[in-house]
Amino acid sequence: MDIHSTILYHLKEDMWLSYLAQKLISTDRLAPQSWCAMGNYFSMQKDHETALKNFQRAVQLNSRFAYAHTLCGHEYVALEDFENGIKSYQNALQVDARHYNAWYGLAMIYLRQEKYEFSEHHFRKALQINPCFSVIMSYLGTSLHALKRNEEALEIMENAIIADKKNSLPMYQKANILVSMEDFNGALKVLEDLKEYAPGESSVYALMGNIRLMYDKAMLHLGLALDLKPSATDVATIKATYFSNISSTSLTHVRMCQA
Repeated sequence: MDIHSTILYHLKEDMWLSYLAQKLISTDRLAPQSWCAMGNYFSMQKDHETALKNFQRAVQLNSRFAYAHTLCGHEYVALEDFENGIKSYQNALQVDARHYNAWYGLAMIYLRQEKYEFSEHHFRKALQINPCFSVIMSYLGTSLHALKRNEEALEIMENAIIADKKNSLPMYQKANILVSMEDFNGALKVLEDLKEYAPGESSVYALMGNIRLMYDKAMLHLGLALDLKPSATDVATIKATYFSNISSTSLTHVRMCQA
């Protein structure tokens, strides 16, 4: 029932989740799963303090219930109480070292705190337990990108895309990595593909716009360099430098973005 309530939470089925939580509480108030369902309902309503109290009640009823500890950690993170969030996730792992949700929760805290080596380690631990989870792969790639290990990050993102083609996150992150590597053409191609999966995502168009701005900045500096009247050999070298990463296909795409 605790897992069923989590599924309803992710599906945003608040009416059914409310019904399930009330039914479970009326059936057995001493079952930790009942309070997890109630906590999930309040978490969906963004009432994180009340949700936390319900999850804490579940822990009181069964301190060996790893999932309840993890749900407490999620609510602490939502309240930006990272210290207690870390403690909750660690409590979950003391109960069950293979509880990948807790490894993932710790990794997300370290990622937000910019402790990228720690986040990489914990994402990898989570991925060892659940090797087909595209979301974990995506954030592992994000950590690797922050550590400037872009080739590894791109490989992980490719695996994440293959694992779940409906997950738009790794495609977007792949585009970001390619932009940082100044592969604007590759980034735009990924974004064009991503538009098919997530046509309503404003961040996709914003990133395409940023690539357009980078192109404009490159053109400005190119113009300044050429205004200094360099030799014919230098002119060829300057143009080759500025256009090495921006193909004709890229220019077509950025004009489409501008339109």
